[in-house]
Amino acid sequence: MFDPRPLRWLPVAILLSAPAAQAQSATTDYRDEFLGHFGRSSYKISALAEAMPEELYGWSPMEGVMSVQHVYMHLARYNFYYLESSLGIPAPEGIDVENLEEVTGKDLVMSLFQRSVEHVKAAISEMTAEELAAPTILYGRNVAGWAVLFQLLSHMNEHVGQSVAYARMNDVVPPWSM
Repeated sequence: MFDPRPLRWLPVAILLSAPAAQAQSATTDYRDEFLGHFGRSSYKISALAEAMPEELYGWSPMEGVMSVQHVYMHLARYNFYYLESSLGIPAPEGIDVENLEEVTGKDLVMSLFQRSVEHVKAAISEMTAEELAAPTILYGRNVAGWAVLFQLLSHMNEHVGQSVAYARMNDVVPPWSM
């Protein structure tokens, strides 16, 4: 027969271990959390960019709405732009941030998007906690540098959703959902 008496201390043991678990997670580097989320979101865009046939890169759901390739280049542009404008990290040599959204062609679009992702990953990985906490300006607001990371990730995820919708409208199944 089961004797529940030895388990009477279990709630106390759980309560005593909670602060240790919280302390451990509090020391987790938020930069690593950002990079993990950013990596998953950028993977989804890259996978969709690969899955979309080149003949659909110029497709948009209606007049005046971004095409498939324009969405990908918009993301690439802002990956460079947020770092440059708010964190003072210039785009790599040869990247024309202002005109990036005009780029067309699957191979070039995919290459530039991937280059923007690598730029973000490398730049953020090298930043110190002090640099990420330093004050900056984002859309006219005074914020800490890490707020730029939230904006960058939020922007990416908004367009992941848009890109999934574009793919499904064209009978392209997002590769990670198969």
